Amino acid sequence: MKRKSFRGEIFFYFILVFILFTAAILVFQFQREKKYRTAQLENTLDNMSEITHRFIIRNNLIEEGQLHRIAELRELLPQPYMRITLILKNGAVLYDSSVEDYTAMENHFMRPEIQKSIRNGIGANIRRSETTMQEYYYYAKSYPNYFVRTAVVYNIQVRNFLRAERLFIVFIFVVFTVIGITLYFFTTRLADAITKLKDFSIQAGKNELVEHEISFPENELGIIGSQIIRIYNKLKKTKDELANEREKLFNHLNALNEGIAFFSAERKKTLSNSHFIQYVNIISRKAVQTVEDIFKIDEFKKLNKFLKEYQTDRVELNVESLPQISYVIAAGEKFFKVQSILFPDKSFEVMLSDITRLEKRRLMKQQLTSNIAHELKTPLASIKGYLETMIGNWSVPPEKQKYFLEKAYLQAERLTNLINDVSLLNNIEDAGELFRFKPVDLKLVIDEVYENFANRIVDKKIFFLREVAPGSIINGNDSLLFSIFQNFVENSINYGGFGISVAIRIYHEDDKYYYLSYSDTGPGISGKHLPRIFERFYRVDPGRTRDTGGTGLGLAIVKNAIQLHKGEISVRNKSEGGIEFLFSLAKQ
Repeated sequence: MKRKSFRGEIFFYFILVFILFTAAILVFQFQREKKYRTAQLENTLDNMSEITHRFIIRNNLIEEGQLHRIAELRELLPQPYMRITLILKNGAVLYDSSVEDYTAMENHFMRPEIQKSIRNGIGANIRRSETTMQEYYYYAKSYPNYFVRTAVVYNIQVRNFLRAERLFIVFIFVVFTVIGITLYFFTTRLADAITKLKDFSIQAGKNELVEHEISFPENELGIIGSQIIRIYNKLKKTKDELANEREKLFNHLNALNEGIAFFSAERKKTLSNSHFIQYVNIISRKAVQTVEDIFKIDEFKKLNKFLKEYQTDRVELNVESLPQISYVIAAGEKFFKVQSILFPDKSFEVMLSDITRLEKRRLMKQQLTSNIAHELKTPLASIKGYLETMIGNWSVPPEKQKYFLEKAYLQAERLTNLINDVSLLNNIEDAGELFRFKPVDLKLVIDEVYENFANRIVDKKIFFLREVAPGSIINGNDSLLFSIFQNFVENSINYGGFGISVAIRIYHEDDKYYYLSYSDTGPGISGKHLPRIFERFYRVDPGRTRDTGGTGLGLAIVKNAIQLHKGEISVRNKSEGGIEFLFSLAKQ
């Protein structure tokens, strides 16, 4: 559909507005004229009601029972067909000039005009008479003892009298025509400049530069149009340059792992990346909706204190040494580094860095170093003690020397196991990609573990159940898979007790995973220890663990090996006694 021209639209909207305006004026004028003429008619009827009332009072017509004399007033009526009715306060009709047997007329108390006069003193209504079957314009007026109701037949003459004058419509139409002709010539000149501005706006809307000069009319609008185009071209070039730089900055910020936000001196956000609000929500205990909410969070009190100290008129900032702050926030299991720098105009930047991995690695290495040192002390002290005893007492009998050497050897073996476990765990965590993966049958791995511990299993009369079907293939590392089941079985042998049952089963599988259960009927583990048994060097009973030669790294190796195979592990005590590990291993 072809769009109207500017001039056509001006005419269309002018006509539309003027028609609405004219309609409103006409309605107002008609109502005003109608009210005026209605008031004239009611004024005439009111005068007749007042004349009738005075005639009744002056001649004592009610007391003397001569109400029929009201008919004498008809000679004074301006309209011979005017009707006069006298009605008592209870609605009984005392007289009606248009009805011979007015004593037989029904009660008029509920007539609309009577009800209105009761409320307002006067009342009018247009309706059909139930007595004469003619339509009347009724006017009732309330007096102390009765109502005087006057009425005229509501015929064509009365209707025409009440109708408003229509000459006003002709006047409005003439004015409309004159204004329309004037507007036509005015819009002809205006449309030329507007059309050229329209063409320019279309180009501007397409984000294009307007290279050629547009010829505008020689008037004020033309000058304005030319200036607008020149200013637009300058702004367009500047905007494009800024947009390119802003896009580069956005891409850079979003590519970073840090959350970055820039704020004005009034602490209003000017720019931020998606990581910032995400990190703020992790740090806060409450849901954060906007970037500015950072200043309401308790964890950022140090930042607020820093800003309050330097964002004052008393402090002048030097470009060469801008104020900065840096500190670490712990949020649950995560750690974030908060950095902020204040610029000379008191605006500032806040950067949030997720240092969880680095911080945990630092804490883990610190704890690991402490744990390794602690674990090394006992066997080294034992080895040193045995060797010092032999060096200081060469006369010790050979059987005693052999005993000391065997004990030293066992402690050295324990040191070797500890070093091997630490090395294996570090390799899984730091260099998991170095482990070669291939199709491995879980049934064969479990059978190999069983053979490795067969003698000890028999000695402790352990019932060993394997519900893993041949051909349960996963893509994994056979050495790590062996370590998983070896640590499970060795723990059951060392801590489960005599005559227990051990069960390994695949209880479910889908397209991606095998879901396995390892359980024994031993004493289980106290609930307070369960959340921590996968931590390095964590022991439920340190003394008992050292007696049995454990390094405290077995279940940490199990967890990390399972995670390297894209699985997850959990542990629980069984209601009937014993412990159960539930874990998954990816098929591919």
